[in-house]
Amino acid sequence: MIKKQFLKSKPVCKATFTVPTDLLPEAQTLAIVGEFNSWDLENGIAMKKQKNGIFKATVELESGKEYQFRYLVDGETWFNDTEADAYVATPFGSENCVVSALN
Repeated sequence: MIKKQFLKSKPVCKATFTVPTDLLPEAQTLAIVGEFNSWDLENGIAMKKQKNGIFKATVELESGKEYQFRYLVDGETWFNDTEADAYVATPFGSENCVVSALN
């Protein structure tokens, strides 16, 4: 799930990504990798596991754009957000998620 908050003071959208652990019960780590970090697998945005069992992270995105992303589970398995704004086919036979920062 992605919750968005558009800031009035600057052209930024704060996107909060949440993934319930029941979707990934065996996951030890979860990171967000996408266009906003140049698909850098080594520096994915780490999601913190909350006490309630939800992985959560907030990313500041420049408003007025759409960004492709995926979740990386335990540094090796890709996982898509079931509630992304859209999906885009990749040349690798899979789909990337899209988060829209269009206000």
